[in-house]
Amino acid sequence: MSDNKPQTPATQAGNEARLRAMDYLVRRHYFRWAEALPWLIAIALFFILPNRMTFGGQVLIMIMFALSLDLILGYAGIVTLGHAAFFGIGAYTVALASMLAGWSEPISGLIAGGLVAGLVGAIAGWFILRYRGLTLLMLTIAFAAMLQESGNLRSDITGGYDGLPGLMFDPLFGHFQYDLYGHTNYWYVLGVLAIIFYFVRRITYSPFGQALTGIRENVRRMHAIGSPVHRRLVTVYAISAAIAGIAGGLFTQTNAYVTLTVFDFDSSAKVMVMLILGGTGRLYGPFLGAAVYMILEDYLAKLSPTFWQLGIGLLLVLVVLFARRGLLGLAEDIRGYFGRKARASSTPRRLVWKPEHWKALAISALDGGIIGFVAGFATNMKQAALMLSFVTDLPTRAILFTLGGAVIAAAINAIYLLLTSRTAVEEQAS
Repeated sequence: MSDNKPQTPATQAGNEARLRAMDYLVRRHYFRWAEALPWLIAIALFFILPNRMTFGGQVLIMIMFALSLDLILGYAGIVTLGHAAFFGIGAYTVALASMLAGWSEPISGLIAGGLVAGLVGAIAGWFILRYRGLTLLMLTIAFAAMLQESGNLRSDITGGYDGLPGLMFDPLFGHFQYDLYGHTNYWYVLGVLAIIFYFVRRITYSPFGQALTGIRENVRRMHAIGSPVHRRLVTVYAISAAIAGIAGGLFTQTNAYVTLTVFDFDSSAKVMVMLILGGTGRLYGPFLGAAVYMILEDYLAKLSPTFWQLGIGLLLVLVVLFARRGLLGLAEDIRGYFGRKARASSTPRRLVWKPEHWKALAISALDGGIIGFVAGFATNMKQAALMLSFVTDLPTRAILFTLGGAVIAAAINAIYLLLTSRTAVEEQAS
């Protein structure tokens, strides 16, 4: 006689959901064909733009730097504005090993830079990660500033803000010489980035990575279930510091010089902006964010050497207002929207304008007007907006830019509100 009892519909549904969850956990770490796209683009650019490989190598280094920040901010929820400290430690470790110890072999020097940065990160993290929120943020800023000023005090060793120029490194693997166009350095940095990315990917999909996500979402619950929260945070902080140190070491090796500016607050803020633009908590967010930032910086700096940051700021404001998950998250939302639209039935759809949308529209118009007002004054000296360069009167230009910014911001927000309202109606109807 069988002991099997008939299952209720609720039990069957629970078992099916459990099986789907298990299947997702097993398959989610598999490589997908779409993941090859950034790497194929990087390889193709070498042949399409062979004379821009020096710039391409710097973009790859910043991608690695942003990836190290994403590991602690996007997955563990550690907010920091002093991550440049570890970038600078790695950069100076490689530089001083070459200048003082005569150690010019690039691979071993790069490993040394990562190990020193990781060790400093573990020691610093053990103390500062006991704090949260604004206290932690200020401690990370103070740590980077302290390292920078310490280096300035010992300018006889670090070179101070004049730096250490003219560093010499051995050929890569003893055979590949460094050329003027940065071809060897480009492949060198791309290879290191691929190894680092594979390592970070394994971490994020491992049980350790899932524990970090749990800490980010609800640290009290992780404490309640007995998870060693502090130890795991220190571990991932040290790993992130090591990766940032490797990026800093690559910066020194590819540029053959280093200065104390690598510790600047601007470097920490810059990589934070890159990560916000691309999207936090996404493996390929740093790829998109760093590439967009570096390309815009290069183009806008040629257009307006003084006010190029205005363009970056405008893009950042738009991303924060209308793409909270970054450009990569926005692309995922657009793909999901059209996917749902393609799968939708023939049920009638309509756009819905809710009363509370008027307040959001007014706020976005005000934000756009303020940005336009600032832009109108900025273009008085540098013509960053060529379409209105014929307006020479400063008050008129400020008014036109204010109205234009308000209209553009309000129009973008209105489209966004309508699309989100329509999506909600579709889901309710289905």
